[in-house]
Amino acid sequence: MPPVSYKALFLSLLFSLTHLLVSAQSDWKLSSDNDGIKVYTSLVPDSKIKAIKVECEYKATLSQFVAVLMDIKNSPEWLYHTKFCRVVKEVSPQELYYYSEVTLPWPAENRDFVSHLTVSQNPETKVILVNGPAVPGIVPVNKNLVRVSHSGSVWEITPLSNGNIRVKYTLHVDPGGELPAWLINMFGTEAPIQIFKNLRIELQKPVYKNEVLPFIQN
Repeated sequence: MPPVSYKALFLSLLFSLTHLLVSAQSDWKLSSDNDGIKVYTSLVPDSKIKAIKVECEYKATLSQFVAVLMDIKNSPEWLYHTKFCRVVKEVSPQELYYYSEVTLPWPAENRDFVSHLTVSQNPETKVILVNGPAVPGIVPVNKNLVRVSHSGSVWEITPLSNGNIRVKYTLHVDPGGELPAWLINMFGTEAPIQIFKNLRIELQKPVYKNEVLPFIQN
């Protein structure tokens, strides 16, 4: 087994703890363009941690992509160093609460969070928004973990005329604890690249390949 990369683990924290609506950001600066995956950063008022936006195209349907996002138990397959995820409450096929723990190297403490995931679709444009803010309560705080309380993300999935989909992901998170903001910002553009590459693999798995969700208009 290869040695643990401390840098990769910090990257995973930044991207795996998804959640805070940052769509209103307008001063995005391109930080990376790798294998069709573009990563942007933007300053956030009253925060030392930058927001991140990722854009990429996939050969997939809207149902395929949403199915991957909503398959919570399988999300550690494509999210860096996520120890586990579990559904806490399923309100409907389009709405659920889930709990996740993200691993960090000693002596840093692992982080955990509860996210409220909701799926909505514009009936005219077919564009899908998947919101995932962190929410308080639901799961009792574990004294051995640092609870992430200020975070949020938005997935925007747009169907294209060529049969592809365009995915835009925006994220801002404060992981809390003693992790310095400069370290998170320094490596923050690298983790999304690997995760979006992992999503390409997930979308081709047989379990998602022919997925048709009744609440999604493809």
